[in-house]
Amino acid sequence: MVGIKSYGAYIPRYRISHNTIFTAIGFLGSFPPPGENAVANHDEDTLSMAVAAGMDCLSNIKREELGGLFLATTSQPYMLRQNSALVAAALDLPSNIRTSDFLGSTKSGTSALLSAFDAVNSGTSNVLVCASDCRVSKPGSPQEPLYGDGAAALLTGSQDLIATLEGFYSVSYDFPDRWRAATEKFEHSWEDRFIRDEGYTKMLPEAISGLLKKYNLAIADFATIAFPDLYPREHAAIIKRLGAEPRQLPTSLVDKVGDTGSASPLMMLVEVLEKAKPGDKILVASFGNGSDAMFLQVTENIKNLPGHRGVSKNLETKKELASYEKYLAFRNLAPMDLGMRGEVDFRTPMSTLFRERETVLALCGSKCKKCGTPQYPRQRICVNPDCGAVDQMEGYRFSDRKGVLFTYTGDNLAASIDPPAIYGFVDFNGGGRFWFDLTDCDLESIKVGMPVEMTFRRRYVDEGHGVYGYSWKAMPVRA
Repeated sequence: MVGIKSYGAYIPRYRISHNTIFTAIGFLGSFPPPGENAVANHDEDTLSMAVAAGMDCLSNIKREELGGLFLATTSQPYMLRQNSALVAAALDLPSNIRTSDFLGSTKSGTSALLSAFDAVNSGTSNVLVCASDCRVSKPGSPQEPLYGDGAAALLTGSQDLIATLEGFYSVSYDFPDRWRAATEKFEHSWEDRFIRDEGYTKMLPEAISGLLKKYNLAIADFATIAFPDLYPREHAAIIKRLGAEPRQLPTSLVDKVGDTGSASPLMMLVEVLEKAKPGDKILVASFGNGSDAMFLQVTENIKNLPGHRGVSKNLETKKELASYEKYLAFRNLAPMDLGMRGEVDFRTPMSTLFRERETVLALCGSKCKKCGTPQYPRQRICVNPDCGAVDQMEGYRFSDRKGVLFTYTGDNLAASIDPPAIYGFVDFNGGGRFWFDLTDCDLESIKVGMPVEMTFRRRYVDEGHGVYGYSWKAMPVRA
């Protein structure tokens, strides 16, 4: 038996209201529906959000128990360099695992999940599936008020399952609704009526009906039925045609987060699992070049799952992004002049990055075997003045440890797309001190002694060389 062992999710702190978008580009004649979208900060992207969701999923899970990591996205930073391997490095996973990228379709999240089930069924131990999307839409396009940023993570395995996979049914079509060439920044789309009438309202019912027929099920057997509600009226029509009841539907995330692409069905599944009871049957389906429909059943272990942030706690903490111009700057859709300091080349040499990958990407330092003092970065000599042991260190991961802010500075002269740049020293719980940039905070809201946690963020983009640089920052504890 294979299924899900744990779950996690990540939703960025910023939200932009559809009214803010309309106020800026309403002259084009489009009027978006009520609601808001989750917007990645200027230092966030697909990979940073995937790491955040993975961290949430793997809390209280030993990293050595994983046998693979699959990443699903339609907005990968790298076309040539495995994105899933970078996420695995940031999560400090062992090197003897299988990594794979699932790209090119919003169905890739469920495709990656089904492939993870297959891998576990064939002998691979626990496979982590991260689905994340941070899609850039053209200003004024119909996608702008629809697309939201976010990520979901599910750990698959064969033991201690909170939900078992009972069945699945897939349909696949070369459906030309949206496309983007490798050299393009913005996607193209065909007429929305065509996408809705020939794709959404036909492919989803085909997959769901196929699942019911394959396993001799009735729609009433399911406690929850979850699939992307991209078109509210047609979504309701599909539910009515299937014979389902409104009580079987989860809370919609489209008006709170937006359509998160490949992450959307998995994020809905995470939200359902947060509220599920033992014995519940769950039907989840995706949409994109066809559809995957899955049938899962919740086990008694759901009662014993340690607390995760999931979707609900991420929704509770947010900050409005009230400036459309700032939104464009975060997306690099309105390039900003950062002055002379912003022109300094600080790209990390690839050879150095590989040699120091545990320090830079996984935030691993050292811990003295003699006295137990931890320190970042890795040291040969113990920093404890009462110890001073030499070459008696073991690896020590700081990324999942919280701390307190020892001191901080707000710097209006440093190059930053969101000034002032804030940085300071963090004292980690259990020992260790280092300085970090601070993110997801305002200068007025932080103070010495406040609790902070670590977050994996994009440090820079070197467009001339095609390099995305990542490292860890500190941020106030969100939830």
